[in-house]
Amino acid sequence: MVNFILIAVCMIAGMLFRASKTLPADAHRGINAWIIYLALPAVSFKYLPHIVWTHELLAPVIAPVLVWLGGWLLVNIYTKIKPADLATKGSLRLMSGLANTSFIGFPLVAAYFDEKYISIAIICDQITFLLLSTAGVVVAINASKKSALSAVVVLKRVLRFPPFLGCVCALVLPHFIDISFANPLFDKLAATVAPLALFSIGLQLRFKGWMSELKNISVTLIYKLILAPLLVLAVFFVLGFKGIIPQVSIFEAAMPTLVTAGVVADEYGLNPKLSNLIIGIGIILSLLTTAGWSYLIR
Repeated sequence: MVNFILIAVCMIAGMLFRASKTLPADAHRGINAWIIYLALPAVSFKYLPHIVWTHELLAPVIAPVLVWLGGWLLVNIYTKIKPADLATKGSLRLMSGLANTSFIGFPLVAAYFDEKYISIAIICDQITFLLLSTAGVVVAINASKKSALSAVVVLKRVLRFPPFLGCVCALVLPHFIDISFANPLFDKLAATVAPLALFSIGLQLRFKGWMSELKNISVTLIYKLILAPLLVLAVFFVLGFKGIIPQVSIFEAAMPTLVTAGVVADEYGLNPKLSNLIIGIGIILSLLTTAGWSYLIR
């Protein structure tokens, strides 16, 4: 119950601060910098060194890839029925194929399962980031025509992302040096992810002009919140995956659109208004749909 109260309090606080203009309009950027550069790497160091790697951990690796491929197929079919310009098509691909596995996923996994299963959510999150940094960047560049696509551009994005570097270091360093003395520090830093991420999201939520994009929003969110986790559930059933790890992986697939995908869409001019609407409305709706998925997958 405490986790649900935390979610509500932090998001509502962010919305109230934005509405009252108590904070600068770009205050969320400073909060996000703390999360990305300090808190998320600390989460990796808190959980990843203690994971016992088994074949079951294929589930959190496979789930984000299935969501991306399903989103790609959906947009191809949808835009043949309802033609869209290149920028909108690129935006729809980013919005449907990438889940908010950390900012929303971590607090909800802790709320519906247990905080220790954030270790599984971290794997989903790192695969999601790799998809954004590779396939997502390819989509953005091709749709915008603003810059030339190159392997160097993609590689730089991956290697400069602090949570990815934190993930790699958390997996490698404990095999060579004892970092257990820093565990209390990692605990304190990791504890800031959920409240600050939810507060940041509350600061950024926008709903103005949603009626003009209703069809695009509806199709994307039906896939993102219902069909995507259903696809992952079906594949896991066929593969015979059972237990808590596949359950958490399916749950992560049911998260709304990745906030960072909206940042990329905005950077490359891929219909940012549509992207922000999908992200904002999706976050609100996901608080209801994830409750249903939690019940179903158990």
